[in-house]
Amino acid sequence: MEFFKIRRVIPFMRHALVFNIISLITFLLAVFFLAAKGLNFSVEFTGGTLMEVSFRESADVDRIRQALEKAGLKAEVQNFGSSRDVLIRMHPEKMQSSADLSQKVMGLLQAEGKLVELRRVEFVGPQVGEELAEYGALALLVTAVGIVLYLWMRFEWRFGVSAIIANLHDVVIILGCFAFFQWEFSLPVLAAVLAVLGYSVNESVVVMDRVRETFRNRKMRGLSVPQVIDHAITATMSRTIITHGSTQLMVCSMLIFGGETLHYFAVALTIGICFGIYSSVLVGSPLLMWLGLRREDLARPETEKKAGESGAVV
Repeated sequence: MEFFKIRRVIPFMRHALVFNIISLITFLLAVFFLAAKGLNFSVEFTGGTLMEVSFRESADVDRIRQALEKAGLKAEVQNFGSSRDVLIRMHPEKMQSSADLSQKVMGLLQAEGKLVELRRVEFVGPQVGEELAEYGALALLVTAVGIVLYLWMRFEWRFGVSAIIANLHDVVIILGCFAFFQWEFSLPVLAAVLAVLGYSVNESVVVMDRVRETFRNRKMRGLSVPQVIDHAITATMSRTIITHGSTQLMVCSMLIFGGETLHYFAVALTIGICFGIYSSVLVGSPLLMWLGLRREDLARPETEKKAGESGAVV
């Protein structure tokens, strides 16, 4: 689908080196912040106390969160099931047991003048959180390897290498932003990172598929490799703007109306979508050129022979 068509080929590859130097600097800064500051892990990864409480009336989640913050308790508060049920996740506090924390929280909630009932208290140990972090890293690794193998089988090994470098570029920058601003890294954020991996590789596949089609088009045999890549990116520009624009509208609605629960999930998606467009066009595509992609790698002699037998000019 094309709502508009760009008729003049945009010379992206002419400035590929400049953009990749910028990307490299950004990537190294993200790695530095990850090493220096580290991620601000949520309760799921660090361990802590989980409380489930039920109010007689609708609960004001923001007010509960503010009351806990004033008391010096670092907690995640969200509704679940209904507007009267609230789930509270608290980070481990020194010199306080899970029972002491739950009593302190119940005292704060009852001081607000609300009728509240404690339904459940659980303690998440640090061992469980460590296992979640390991499984999360393993999920990222398996996804990355799967992407390389898929693109290798569908296209050619250069496509797999360039795509995974571009996609890992997006992931590291997301993690670097969370480390720099010390935003809370939770399971929903991890899910957003995995979603960005899949979303970015989809954009890369679209561009790479057009590159392959352009190489195999006998009318464009006179184009050089940079010109072919420029033509492929320009031809998919309409699709890119429509797809990413509509997706970002949905993400913005979560960012604005989703509340505290979906805030960082939407932030991670926003960063990933913006850098996903950038990396597919200005990181992955130049890598194809620098890895030595040639027309002969995609337009096989058998294809040209069949074209010649059918009367086509090769």
